Amino acid sequence: MKNSWKYSLCLASVLGTAFSVQAADLEIEELTTELTNPWGMVFLPDGKLVITERPGNIRLYDEKAGLSAPLKNVPEVVASGQGGMLGITADPNFAENNKIYFCYSKPGDGGSSTGVSSAVLKGDALTDVKDIFTQYPLVDNGFHFGCRLTFDADGHLFVSLGERYAHMKEAQNLDNHLGKVVRIWPDGSVPEDNPFTDGKAPEVYSYGHRNVQGLTIHPQTGAVWEMEHGPKGGDEINLLGKGNNYGWPVITYGIDYSGSIISDKTEMEGMEQPVLYWDPSIAPSGMAFYHGDKFPEWEGDLLVGSLKFTHLRHVEMDNGKPGEQTEYFRDRKERIRDVVVSPEGYVYMLTDSPDGKLLKVSPAK
Repeated sequence: MKNSWKYSLCLASVLGTAFSVQAADLEIEELTTELTNPWGMVFLPDGKLVITERPGNIRLYDEKAGLSAPLKNVPEVVASGQGGMLGITADPNFAENNKIYFCYSKPGDGGSSTGVSSAVLKGDALTDVKDIFTQYPLVDNGFHFGCRLTFDADGHLFVSLGERYAHMKEAQNLDNHLGKVVRIWPDGSVPEDNPFTDGKAPEVYSYGHRNVQGLTIHPQTGAVWEMEHGPKGGDEINLLGKGNNYGWPVITYGIDYSGSIISDKTEMEGMEQPVLYWDPSIAPSGMAFYHGDKFPEWEGDLLVGSLKFTHLRHVEMDNGKPGEQTEYFRDRKERIRDVVVSPEGYVYMLTDSPDGKLLKVSPAK
Protein backbone atom coordinates (compact mmCIF):
# COMPACT_ATOMS: atom_id res chain seq x y z
CA MET A 1 0.00 0.00 0.00
CA LYS A 2 1.29 3.44 -0.89
CA ASN A 3 1.67 6.06 1.81
CA SER A 4 1.81 9.77 1.00
CA TRP A 5 2.90 12.87 2.90
CA LYS A 6 2.89 16.54 1.96
CA TYR A 7 5.71 18.85 3.02
CA SER A 8 5.58 22.63 3.19
CA LEU A 9 8.82 23.37 4.98
CA CYS A 10 11.51 25.97 5.39
CA LEU A 11 14.74 24.03 4.79
CA ALA A 12 18.24 25.32 5.37
CA SER A 13 21.66 24.25 4.19
CA VAL A 14 24.92 25.64 5.56
CA LEU A 15 27.37 23.29 3.84
CA GLY A 16 27.32 24.82 0.37
CA THR A 17 29.03 27.66 -1.40
CA ALA A 18 26.18 29.88 -0.22
CA PHE A 19 23.61 29.77 2.60
CA SER A 20 20.14 28.82 1.49
CA VAL A 21 16.74 29.00 3.13
CA GLN A 22 14.01 27.90 0.81
CA ALA A 23 10.33 27.05 1.10
CA ALA A 24 9.30 23.90 -0.71
CA ASP A 25 5.96 22.27 -1.39
CA LEU A 26 6.66 18.63 -2.02
CA GLU A 27 4.77 15.39 -1.76
CA ILE A 28 6.52 12.12 -0.97
CA GLU A 29 5.01 8.66 -1.49
CA GLU A 30 6.23 5.39 -0.08
CA LEU A 31 5.79 3.12 -3.09
CA THR A 32 7.09 0.06 -1.27
CA THR A 33 8.56 -0.64 2.15
CA GLU A 34 9.54 -4.25 1.41
CA LEU A 35 13.11 -3.85 0.13
CA THR A 36 16.18 -5.15 1.96
CA ASN A 37 19.03 -2.64 1.87
CA PRO A 38 18.29 -1.46 -1.68
CA TRP A 39 21.35 -0.02 -3.42
CA GLY A 40 20.70 0.97 -7.03
CA MET A 41 17.89 1.36 -9.54
CA VAL A 42 17.25 2.13 -13.18
CA PHE A 43 14.14 2.88 -15.21
CA LEU A 44 13.24 0.69 -18.18
CA PRO A 45 11.50 2.06 -21.29
CA ASP A 46 8.14 0.61 -20.17
CA GLY A 47 8.29 2.55 -16.88
CA LYS A 48 9.31 -0.36 -14.65
CA LEU A 49 12.19 -0.02 -12.22
CA VAL A 50 14.94 -2.59 -11.79
CA ILE A 51 16.23 -2.43 -8.20
CA THR A 52 19.22 -4.10 -6.57
CA GLU A 53 19.30 -5.22 -2.95
CA ARG A 54 22.75 -5.40 -1.38
CA PRO A 55 22.25 -8.88 0.17
CA GLY A 56 22.17 -10.26 -3.38
CA ASN A 57 18.83 -9.76 -5.10
CA ILE A 58 17.56 -7.93 -8.16
CA ARG A 59 13.84 -7.09 -8.26
CA LEU A 60 11.34 -5.30 -10.47
CA TYR A 61 8.91 -2.62 -9.39
CA ASP A 62 5.81 -1.71 -11.36
CA GLU A 63 3.40 0.98 -10.13
CA LYS A 64 0.44 -1.28 -10.97
CA ALA A 65 1.82 -4.71 -10.04
CA GLY A 66 4.05 -3.59 -7.16
CA LEU A 67 7.31 -5.26 -6.15
CA SER A 68 8.28 -8.56 -7.74
CA ALA A 69 9.93 -11.54 -6.10
CA PRO A 70 13.72 -11.67 -6.53
CA LEU A 71 14.72 -12.50 -10.09
CA LYS A 72 16.14 -15.94 -10.78
CA ASN A 73 19.68 -16.74 -11.97
CA VAL A 74 21.36 -13.81 -10.21
CA PRO A 75 25.09 -14.48 -9.56
CA GLU A 76 26.39 -15.20 -6.07
CA VAL A 77 27.62 -12.14 -4.21
CA VAL A 78 29.82 -11.55 -1.17
CA ALA A 79 27.26 -9.78 1.00
CA SER A 80 29.70 -8.69 3.70
CA GLY A 81 30.46 -5.21 4.98
CA GLN A 82 29.80 -2.79 2.15
CA GLY A 83 29.77 -5.55 -0.45
CA GLY A 84 26.87 -7.21 -2.21
CA MET A 85 24.68 -6.44 -5.19
CA LEU A 86 25.44 -2.81 -6.06
CA GLY A 87 24.92 -0.50 -9.05
CA ILE A 88 22.77 -1.22 -12.09
CA THR A 89 21.97 0.29 -15.47
CA ALA A 90 20.12 -0.63 -18.65
CA ASP A 91 21.53 -0.97 -22.13
CA PRO A 92 20.86 2.13 -24.28
CA ASN A 93 19.18 -0.29 -26.70
CA PHE A 94 17.19 -2.10 -24.01
CA ALA A 95 13.96 -1.88 -26.04
CA GLU A 96 15.63 -4.11 -28.65
CA ASN A 97 17.89 -6.39 -26.56
CA ASN A 98 16.47 -6.42 -22.96
CA LYS A 99 20.01 -6.16 -21.55
CA ILE A 100 20.94 -4.89 -18.13
CA TYR A 101 24.35 -4.46 -16.47
CA PHE A 102 25.05 -4.72 -12.76
CA CYS A 103 27.95 -4.44 -10.28
CA TYR A 104 28.47 -6.83 -7.42
CA SER A 105 31.13 -7.96 -4.96
CA LYS A 106 32.40 -11.10 -6.60
CA PRO A 107 33.90 -13.99 -4.58
CA GLY A 108 37.34 -15.22 -5.53
CA ASP A 109 40.28 -17.21 -4.26
CA GLY A 110 41.67 -15.25 -1.32
CA GLY A 111 39.27 -12.32 -1.38
CA SER A 112 36.69 -10.51 -3.43
CA SER A 113 36.55 -7.97 -6.22
CA THR A 114 34.03 -5.70 -7.86
CA GLY A 115 32.61 -7.49 -10.86
CA VAL A 116 30.34 -6.32 -13.65
CA SER A 117 27.96 -8.65 -15.49
CA SER A 118 25.56 -8.28 -18.37
CA ALA A 119 22.31 -10.24 -18.61
CA VAL A 120 19.12 -10.44 -20.60
CA LEU A 121 15.99 -9.74 -18.57
CA LYS A 122 13.34 -12.28 -19.48
CA GLY A 123 10.20 -12.48 -17.38
CA ASP A 124 11.10 -13.33 -13.79
CA ALA A 125 14.69 -14.37 -14.54
CA LEU A 126 18.05 -13.31 -15.92
CA THR A 127 19.34 -15.21 -18.94
CA ASP A 128 22.64 -15.15 -20.82
CA VAL A 129 24.48 -13.86 -17.73
CA LYS A 130 28.07 -12.93 -18.65
CA ASP A 131 30.95 -11.51 -16.64
CA ILE A 132 32.31 -8.59 -18.66
CA PHE A 133 34.74 -7.02 -16.16
CA THR A 134 36.48 -7.97 -12.91
CA GLN A 135 38.44 -5.52 -10.81
CA TYR A 136 42.07 -6.49 -10.26
CA PRO A 137 43.45 -7.38 -7.74
CA LEU A 138 41.21 -9.28 -5.32
CA VAL A 139 41.22 -7.87 -1.77
CA ASP A 140 40.36 -9.61 1.50
CA ASN A 141 38.12 -7.02 3.15
CA GLY A 142 34.55 -5.75 2.89
CA PHE A 143 35.14 -2.05 2.19
CA HIS A 144 35.00 0.44 -0.69
CA PHE A 145 33.76 -1.59 -3.63
CA GLY A 146 32.20 1.38 -5.45
CA CYS A 147 30.22 0.80 -7.69
CA ARG A 148 27.98 2.79 -10.06
CA LEU A 149 27.42 2.33 -13.78
CA THR A 150 26.44 4.69 -16.58
CA PHE A 151 26.52 4.84 -20.38
CA ASP A 152 27.66 7.87 -22.35
CA ALA A 153 26.19 8.95 -25.69
CA ASP A 154 28.83 6.97 -27.60
CA GLY A 155 27.86 3.70 -25.92
CA HIS A 156 30.82 3.43 -23.54
CA LEU A 157 30.06 1.84 -20.17
CA PHE A 158 31.66 3.69 -17.23
CA VAL A 159 32.24 1.76 -13.99
CA SER A 160 33.30 3.38 -10.70
CA LEU A 161 35.61 1.35 -8.46
CA GLY A 162 36.68 1.93 -4.87
CA GLU A 163 40.25 1.52 -3.62
CA ARG A 164 39.18 -1.07 -1.01
CA TYR A 165 40.25 1.16 1.92
CA ALA A 166 43.35 -0.65 3.21
CA HIS A 167 44.97 -0.19 -0.20
CA MET A 168 44.42 3.55 -0.62
CA LYS A 169 47.85 4.22 -2.15
CA GLU A 170 46.95 1.88 -5.03
CA ALA A 171 44.55 4.56 -6.29
CA GLN A 172 47.68 6.16 -7.80
CA ASN A 173 48.94 2.90 -9.35
CA LEU A 174 47.93 2.58 -13.00
CA ASP A 175 48.77 -1.15 -13.02
CA ASN A 176 45.49 -2.05 -11.27
CA HIS A 177 41.82 -1.05 -10.99
CA LEU A 178 41.75 0.09 -7.35
CA GLY A 179 40.41 3.63 -6.94
CA LYS A 180 39.65 4.06 -10.62
CA VAL A 181 36.82 4.80 -13.01
CA VAL A 182 37.05 2.44 -15.96
CA ARG A 183 35.58 2.76 -19.44
CA ILE A 184 34.70 -0.33 -21.48
CA TRP A 185 32.42 -1.39 -24.30
CA PRO A 186 29.28 -3.35 -23.35
CA ASP A 187 31.01 -6.66 -24.11
CA GLY A 188 33.91 -5.75 -21.79
CA SER A 189 36.41 -4.91 -24.51
CA VAL A 190 38.66 -1.84 -24.21
CA PRO A 191 38.05 1.28 -26.34
CA GLU A 192 41.10 2.02 -28.49
CA ASP A 193 41.20 5.64 -27.32
CA ASN A 194 41.33 4.87 -23.60
CA PRO A 195 44.23 6.81 -22.04
CA PHE A 196 46.31 3.90 -20.70
CA THR A 197 45.90 1.15 -23.28
CA ASP A 198 49.63 0.32 -23.16
CA GLY A 199 49.51 -0.50 -19.43
CA LYS A 200 48.44 -3.46 -17.31
CA ALA A 201 44.97 -1.98 -16.67
CA PRO A 202 43.89 -0.63 -20.07
CA GLU A 203 40.29 -0.19 -18.92
CA VAL A 204 41.26 2.75 -16.67
CA TYR A 205 39.76 6.11 -17.67
CA SER A 206 40.59 8.19 -14.57
CA TYR A 207 42.34 7.51 -11.27
CA GLY A 208 43.06 8.82 -7.78
CA HIS A 209 39.53 8.09 -6.53
CA ARG A 210 38.53 6.84 -3.09
CA ASN A 211 35.05 5.27 -3.04
CA VAL A 212 32.80 6.46 -5.86
CA GLN A 213 29.12 6.30 -4.89
CA GLY A 214 27.70 8.50 -7.65
CA LEU A 215 28.15 8.45 -11.42
CA THR A 216 25.97 10.25 -13.94
CA ILE A 217 25.85 11.91 -17.34
CA HIS A 218 24.97 15.58 -17.72
CA PRO A 219 21.77 15.69 -19.81
CA GLN A 220 22.87 18.70 -21.89
CA THR A 221 26.65 18.44 -22.20
CA GLY A 222 26.99 14.64 -22.12
CA ALA A 223 29.92 14.95 -19.68
CA VAL A 224 30.52 12.28 -17.03
CA TRP A 225 30.35 13.41 -13.41
CA GLU A 226 31.29 11.37 -10.34
CA MET A 227 30.86 11.70 -6.59
CA GLU A 228 32.96 9.95 -3.96
CA HIS A 229 33.19 9.49 -0.23
CA GLY A 230 36.10 11.22 1.43
CA PRO A 231 37.46 9.98 4.76
CA LYS A 232 36.50 12.23 7.70
CA GLY A 233 35.67 15.24 5.54
CA GLY A 234 36.44 15.74 1.89
CA ASP A 235 33.52 14.10 0.05
CA GLU A 236 33.89 15.23 -3.56
CA ILE A 237 31.99 15.89 -6.77
CA ASN A 238 34.21 15.79 -9.85
CA LEU A 239 33.83 16.40 -13.56
CA LEU A 240 35.64 13.47 -15.16
CA GLY A 241 38.28 13.89 -17.84
CA LYS A 242 40.13 11.19 -19.77
CA GLY A 243 43.40 10.28 -18.03
CA ASN A 244 42.88 12.73 -15.17
CA ASN A 245 44.27 12.14 -11.68
CA TYR A 246 41.89 13.17 -8.88
CA GLY A 247 44.54 12.98 -6.20
CA TRP A 248 43.52 10.44 -3.57
CA PRO A 249 45.32 9.91 -1.21
CA VAL A 250 48.10 12.36 -2.15
CA ILE A 251 45.76 15.31 -1.83
CA THR A 252 42.56 15.39 0.21
CA TYR A 253 40.29 17.75 2.13
CA GLY A 254 39.71 15.11 4.81
CA ILE A 255 41.55 13.36 7.63
CA ASP A 256 41.53 9.74 8.76
CA TYR A 257 38.72 8.50 11.02
CA SER A 258 41.24 8.30 13.89
CA GLY A 259 42.02 11.99 13.46
CA SER A 260 45.45 11.36 11.96
CA ILE A 261 46.60 13.23 8.87
CA ILE A 262 46.43 11.33 5.58
CA SER A 263 48.05 14.16 3.64
CA ASP A 264 48.87 17.76 4.49
CA LYS A 265 48.21 18.76 0.87
CA THR A 266 44.88 19.74 -0.67
CA GLU A 267 46.27 20.50 -4.13
CA MET A 268 49.22 19.54 -6.29
CA GLU A 269 50.28 20.14 -9.87
CA GLY A 270 48.88 17.49 -12.20
CA MET A 271 45.99 16.60 -9.89
CA GLU A 272 42.42 17.78 -10.33
CA GLN A 273 40.48 19.87 -7.85
CA PRO A 274 36.89 18.87 -7.04
CA VAL A 275 34.03 20.94 -8.40
CA LEU A 276 32.56 20.73 -4.91
CA TYR A 277 33.61 19.15 -1.62
CA TRP A 278 31.94 18.73 1.76
CA ASP A 279 33.59 19.11 5.14
CA PRO A 280 32.21 17.65 7.33
CA SER A 281 31.28 14.67 5.18
CA ILE A 282 27.65 14.03 4.32
CA ALA A 283 28.37 10.45 3.06
CA PRO A 284 26.83 11.08 -0.37
CA SER A 285 25.34 8.24 -2.39
CA GLY A 286 23.45 8.37 -5.66
CA MET A 287 23.42 11.47 -7.85
CA ALA A 288 21.41 12.73 -10.79
CA PHE A 289 21.12 15.94 -12.76
CA TYR A 290 17.52 17.07 -12.81
CA HIS A 291 15.88 17.16 -16.23
CA GLY A 292 12.11 17.39 -16.54
CA ASP A 293 9.05 19.59 -16.21
CA LYS A 294 7.78 18.61 -12.73
CA PHE A 295 10.35 20.86 -11.01
CA PRO A 296 11.26 23.37 -13.75
CA GLU A 297 13.18 25.57 -11.30
CA TRP A 298 15.55 22.62 -10.72
CA GLU A 299 16.46 22.11 -14.39
CA GLY A 300 20.17 21.27 -14.71
CA ASP A 301 20.70 21.16 -10.94
CA LEU A 302 22.25 18.25 -9.07
CA LEU A 303 20.36 15.96 -6.69
CA VAL A 304 22.38 13.92 -4.19
CA GLY A 305 21.45 11.46 -1.44
CA SER A 306 23.03 11.70 2.01
CA LEU A 307 23.52 8.60 4.13
CA LYS A 308 25.04 10.29 7.17
CA PHE A 309 22.62 13.22 7.45
CA THR A 310 19.57 11.41 6.03
CA HIS A 311 18.40 13.83 3.38
CA LEU A 312 18.04 14.63 -0.30
CA ARG A 313 20.38 17.48 -1.19
CA HIS A 314 19.64 19.91 -4.01
CA VAL A 315 22.74 21.66 -5.40
CA GLU A 316 22.01 24.59 -7.70
CA MET A 317 24.30 24.53 -10.75
CA ASP A 318 25.16 27.51 -12.96
CA ASN A 319 27.31 26.66 -16.00
CA GLY A 320 28.98 23.81 -14.16
CA LYS A 321 29.56 25.75 -10.95
CA PRO A 322 27.76 24.88 -7.70
CA GLY A 323 25.67 27.45 -5.90
CA GLU A 324 23.20 27.25 -3.04
CA GLN A 325 22.42 23.90 -1.43
CA THR A 326 19.20 22.82 0.22
CA GLU A 327 18.31 19.78 2.30
CA TYR A 328 14.98 17.95 2.06
CA PHE A 329 13.37 15.23 4.21
CA ARG A 330 16.07 15.17 6.90
CA ASP A 331 13.32 14.88 9.51
CA ARG A 332 12.43 11.43 8.14
CA LYS A 333 15.81 10.14 9.42
CA GLU A 334 16.25 7.74 6.49
CA ARG A 335 19.60 7.05 4.81
CA ILE A 336 19.27 7.91 1.13
CA ARG A 337 21.24 5.40 -0.95
CA ASP A 338 20.23 6.26 -4.52
CA VAL A 339 18.50 9.06 -6.41
CA VAL A 340 17.18 8.97 -9.98
CA VAL A 341 14.89 11.16 -12.07
CA SER A 342 12.11 9.35 -13.90
CA PRO A 343 11.35 9.96 -17.60
CA GLU A 344 8.31 11.93 -16.42
CA GLY A 345 10.43 14.21 -14.22
CA TYR A 346 9.60 12.79 -10.78
CA VAL A 347 12.40 12.12 -8.29
CA TYR A 348 12.80 8.58 -6.92
CA MET A 349 14.90 7.61 -3.91
CA LEU A 350 15.97 4.40 -2.15
CA THR A 351 16.46 4.24 1.61
CA ASP A 352 19.30 2.06 2.91
CA SER A 353 17.73 -0.10 5.61
CA PRO A 354 16.74 -3.74 6.23
CA ASP A 355 13.21 -2.35 5.77
CA GLY A 356 14.20 -0.27 2.77
CA LYS A 357 11.80 1.94 0.87
CA LEU A 358 11.25 3.20 -2.64
CA LEU A 359 10.13 6.84 -2.42
CA LYS A 360 8.62 9.09 -5.08
CA VAL A 361 8.89 12.88 -4.80
CA SER A 362 6.32 15.04 -6.61
CA PRO A 363 5.15 18.66 -6.45
CA ALA A 364 2.46 18.94 -3.79
CA LYS A 365 -1.08 18.89 -5.23
